Amino acid sequence: MKICVIGSNSFSGQDFIDLLLDNPDYHVVGISRSPEQSRLFLKYKDRSDLSRFEFRQLDLNKDMDALLQLLDKERPSWIVNFAAQSEVGPSWDYPEHWFQTNSVALAKLINHLRKQEYLSRYLHVSSPEVYGTCRGTVTEDAPLNPSTPYAASKAAADLLLSTYLGQFGFPLVTVRSTNVYGARQQLFKIIPRSVIYLKLGKKIPLHGGGISVKSYIHIRDVSRGELAILERGKSGEIYHLSPDMGIAVRDVVKGLCALSGVDFEEAATIVEERPGQDAAYVIDSAKARVDLGWSPVTDLRDGLSEVISWTEKNWNAIMTLPLEYQHKS
Repeated sequence: MKICVIGSNSFSGQDFIDLLLDNPDYHVVGISRSPEQSRLFLKYKDRSDLSRFEFRQLDLNKDMDALLQLLDKERPSWIVNFAAQSEVGPSWDYPEHWFQTNSVALAKLINHLRKQEYLSRYLHVSSPEVYGTCRGTVTEDAPLNPSTPYAASKAAADLLLSTYLGQFGFPLVTVRSTNVYGARQQLFKIIPRSVIYLKLGKKIPLHGGGISVKSYIHIRDVSRGELAILERGKSGEIYHLSPDMGIAVRDVVKGLCALSGVDFEEAATIVEERPGQDAAYVIDSAKARVDLGWSPVTDLRDGLSEVISWTEKNWNAIMTLPLEYQHKS
């Protein structure tokens, strides 16, 4: 079976491709707007045999016609779309870029795909940020209440897709996973950046003191859940993927400090909270656990240790790269 992964260079996309390639029956086409990244950020490149994978460089915003032609030529049974402007903070500065990629380009893609007979599954990668602050038991039918341009653009995409599901029976399944992490993540993300700052002896900035609660889940647990949704999920359903409990950002940094043998009070500093920062992201994933037989298996401490080991192993290469977010429209 042929599967197309849009956003194949992304942290989530590359790990999902690696998981797919475990199955000899899957042929994978990866699409990204940037040239294919190096082995440093692509887990699947550690494989000795990549004969069932091919890469195409195409931009959703600039090369849509060529992308649609490629899809019609390849005729994938499944499409998974990880491509998105995904950073929250910069979305306040360039909201039009977030809506262009996450909503407008998506509209053209979906309107084309809904007319194609080859597609049997489309996995939409949404975000819990569409709910705003997530407290208590937040299930898949919770109302949308976005509080940032990023979240609003994702909520717009969710609503758009739901209309195509209702009107045309578009073969949609949706995933909303919490705060993904692991080796090969973008260096500006809080966990890899904290590991790097600890090695450099730099202060780790904690926005608002790091009291906001996140639900960190290892990338492979999310990839396993996404594959379960594709294989066994019910068409039209939304599935949450989340760990058993949330944890304050400051406590994650404390854990990294303990693993690195550094005093937390010396390593961290409090900075101003970001606009629109929601107090908590704790969502309920009972549906995926019961209906799909999925559950996360990677302990947070083990996952953090993996990030530290990956950083140390690739330190020289990492030090040649920017450590801050680089915006691309």
